[in-house]
Amino acid sequence: MAYVGPKIKWRKPKSYREDVIATAKATGCVLQFWNSLLVGDELTILSIVDDDEYGYLIDAIYDTSNIEEWKNFRFNYRGLRLWSLTYEQELTTPLHITASRGFTDCLRLLLQRGANIDIAPSGTTALHESCENSQPECTKLLLIHGANANAVSEDGVMPLHVCTSPESLECAKYLLQYGAAISGRSLDEDDTPLHVAARNGLPDHIELYLRYGAAVNKQNDEGLTALNAACAQPQESQDLQRYFKVCQLLLGAGADIHIADQDKHTPLHMACKNVNPDIVDLLLAHGAQVNEMDYGGEAPMHNILKVVCFKGSHNPERIVRALLNHGSIRVWPGALPMVIKHCSESPRTIEVLLNAYSHLRVTDTWAEAVPEQAFKEHKEFFESILSLAMTPRSLQHLARCTLRSFLSGRVHKVVPKLDLPTFIKNYLLLEYRGFVH
Repeated sequence: MAYVGPKIKWRKPKSYREDVIATAKATGCVLQFWNSLLVGDELTILSIVDDDEYGYLIDAIYDTSNIEEWKNFRFNYRGLRLWSLTYEQELTTPLHITASRGFTDCLRLLLQRGANIDIAPSGTTALHESCENSQPECTKLLLIHGANANAVSEDGVMPLHVCTSPESLECAKYLLQYGAAISGRSLDEDDTPLHVAARNGLPDHIELYLRYGAAVNKQNDEGLTALNAACAQPQESQDLQRYFKVCQLLLGAGADIHIADQDKHTPLHMACKNVNPDIVDLLLAHGAQVNEMDYGGEAPMHNILKVVCFKGSHNPERIVRALLNHGSIRVWPGALPMVIKHCSESPRTIEVLLNAYSHLRVTDTWAEAVPEQAFKEHKEFFESILSLAMTPRSLQHLARCTLRSFLSGRVHKVVPKLDLPTFIKNYLLLEYRGFVH
C-alpha cells in the first residue's frame, strides 16, 4: 500500500476583533446584563434591552477571555507549565449563552426583539450550541424563528453532527423536521450524522436517521461506514450493549460487513480489537470472514489476543472461542509462551486457545512465561498446562480435535445439529472447564 500522509487541517488565522465587549472589564448595566444572561434572569434582561440606550446589547459580541490572565500564563510558563504563543479571543453572544444553557424564556425574549439568529462570532451558531448541549426546547425555538438547520460551523460541522449524546435525540428530531440534511457531510472527516451517531453509540439516533433515509454504507475519508465507525470506537464495559444495539440496527438496514477502511480493517477486526463479544457473534452470524487479513497481515484473532490483558472484564475468551469455532487460524505454536504471558489474567482465553491444538510441546519456557502473581491466583489451571510436558493430550481431547479438523470452518453449524448430549456438543465447541487435559 502506498504511503498516505496525515491529513493536514488548515485553518484561516483568526483576526483580532475590536468590536467586542470584554466581560472581564464590563461595568454597570453591561455587567448586569451579562450576569443576567448567565443565570437566566428574564426580568432583568427585559428591563435592560427595552432601554434604548442598551438595546445594542442584544446582538453585542462578548469576549469572555482574560488577556491579563493570558499574559501571566505566557510570561510565567516555566512555573505554570502553560504557554500560548497567541492570544485567542473567546467570543459569544446573548443568543449563544441562553441557547446553550436552556434558558428558553430569555432566548424567546431576545428573538422577539430581533436578535441575529445566524450570527457566529466563535465559528458556531446558537443552534449548534443548543444541540451540542442537548437543549431541545431552545433548538425548537431557534428553528421556529428561522435558524438554518444546515448551518456549517467554522469546524465544518452541521447541527446534526453535534448531537452526540443520548439527551440530544429530541434536538435531532427537531432538526430533521425543519429540513436538516440527513446525508450532510462534515468538512474534515466527511462524516454523515449516521457516522457520528454510530461512533457515539446512540441507537435511538441511528433508528431515527434510518427512518429518514440515511445511507447506511456511505464511507468517510478514512473509508469507514457507520458500522465500521461503531465497531472501531473504544468501548468500556457499560458501553458494550449500546454499541451492540447500534450494530444490530445497521445490519438490519443492510450494512455491508465486508467493507474495510484504508488499512483493510473490517468491522470484525475492529470489534475484536475493542473486545465486544456480542458484536463479534453478530458479525459472524452475518457471514464475516474470520481469516481476512488487514494491510499489516493480521487476522481478527491477532487483534483480540493483543488486548486480552487490557480487557479481561469484556470476556475475551468468548471471542477467541467464536473465532475458532468459525474456522479461524491459530497462533503459531512457537508463539504460545508469549501468548500465555500476555493473556495470563484470562485463563479461559488460554484454555480455549490451547484446546484448538491436538499436541503441545510444553517446555520450561512455558513455566517461565507465566507471571508469578497469575500463577498463584490460577495455580490449578497453570499446573494442568505444565503437566502436559510429561503426558500426552487425553484420548477424549484427541477425538475432539479430529472431529473439529474434519468439520473445519463448519463446526459452529454442524455440531449444534448433531444428535449428541448437550455436554458433548459443548465440549466439541470448546466450552470452558477450568483445566487443560
